[in-house]
Amino acid sequence: MLDMTSSPTQDLSRFLGDDRFGCVMADPPWRFTNRTGKVAPEHKRLSRYPTMTLDEICDLPVAEHMEDRAHCYMWVPNALLPDGLRVLNAWGFEYKSNIIWHKIRKDGGSDGRGVGFYFRNVTEVLLFGTRGKNARTLAPGRRQVNMMQTRKREHSRKPDEQYELIEGCSWGPYLELFGRGVRDGWTVWGNQADADYKPSWKTYAHNSGVAAE
Repeated sequence: MLDMTSSPTQDLSRFLGDDRFGCVMADPPWRFTNRTGKVAPEHKRLSRYPTMTLDEICDLPVAEHMEDRAHCYMWVPNALLPDGLRVLNAWGFEYKSNIIWHKIRKDGGSDGRGVGFYFRNVTEVLLFGTRGKNARTLAPGRRQVNMMQTRKREHSRKPDEQYELIEGCSWGPYLELFGRGVRDGWTVWGNQADADYKPSWKTYAHNSGVAAE
């Protein structure tokens, strides 16, 4: 559980100690701003959990806890793609590719409830970066298409299918940053990293049994 009395950088360093990882997956709490630099009003829902500035996310000591040869998977909203690439670099990774999450309805069509200033977003991007030499994905990765199509659940929660994909394409040890709940074989850090975690806000009950619990 993240210690809210210290800075995220201090808490992560204390939590990880001397541990090092071969793969990190992160879903940073991005802070959306409008053209005046203020937190965008269309994202008031982000008050459901603490957000961080771009510099705060960049400053997390991720590079210090990665093996010389490692992979990074990072979720980034479409509007903040440049920020995601900056964080990837700050954490010591070189961008290589991405995986697109297409959010679908029960009937298989695009879930058009996403927000967007220019277009209605039905996708999110999972950036993929590598660190070190000979850091190609494992054999299953060369057969893995770069798209996931699953149904959306509660706000900001990513598809559980990501874990099987990552475990098949990348070696461990595995680290998840800003995680919700725990998973066997993963070290999980975040203010909702609790084995008994349940969403604390209203979920989309008509999307899936998991979301409705």
